[in-house]
Amino acid sequence: MFSRSATRAVRAAAPASRLVAPRVPAVRTYAAAAAATENVKPPVAVFGLDGTYATALYTAAVKTSALDPTAKALSSLEALVSKDAKLSTILAAPTLSAEDKTAIVAELTKQAGAGSQETVKNFLAALAENNRLGLLPGVCQKFGEIMSAARGEVELIVTSATQLDNKTLNRLESAITKSSYVGQGKKLKVTNQVNPEIVGGLIVEVGDRTIDLSVSSKIAKLNKLLTDTL
Repeated sequence: MFSRSATRAVRAAAPASRLVAPRVPAVRTYAAAAAATENVKPPVAVFGLDGTYATALYTAAVKTSALDPTAKALSSLEALVSKDAKLSTILAAPTLSAEDKTAIVAELTKQAGAGSQETVKNFLAALAENNRLGLLPGVCQKFGEIMSAARGEVELIVTSATQLDNKTLNRLESAITKSSYVGQGKKLKVTNQVNPEIVGGLIVEVGDRTIDLSVSSKIAKLNKLLTDTL
């Protein structure tokens, strides 16, 4: 959680009498800081403004040989934002003063364990300078996508009506790893999502492919068949 000194920035999320801080022209963006690293190309393209920052951060981290600690710091920041509902509101507040931003960046750096990581500190400072702290959750997500591609990971999402045990997940992982759905040398990153609405069975997503083996899908097909027959 944020320290008391940083949490006071919550007031910026509510209507305030002070003027809204003007948006700084995106001249000194983090992408500019990585301009000298054109020879470094991320393994996958990510889009949007958050994707631009994530790409620039990856490029800078590779250039400074700080990719692993940067990835660890971004993972910590993503977890922090997901656990603290108020934090996203604070980061997106348009009325943050320069003092607020300084306190927030210092606290984020501390929470990410990136005190000695100039790459991460410069990245957070650039977001604050350009009034883009609200992009942090999206940047973390996009950076994670780049890192997964860099590690040769293929995302396997298994949706079930109830939580699957480890034995079942391991069997699925083993079977799919040997299939044509996963390229040679690739590693599966397994996630089990629970959705009671599928009733039973599984929905398996591997990369950009989906295998729908759910009971709800079968029921929908049966209903369509009956409707078309009538």
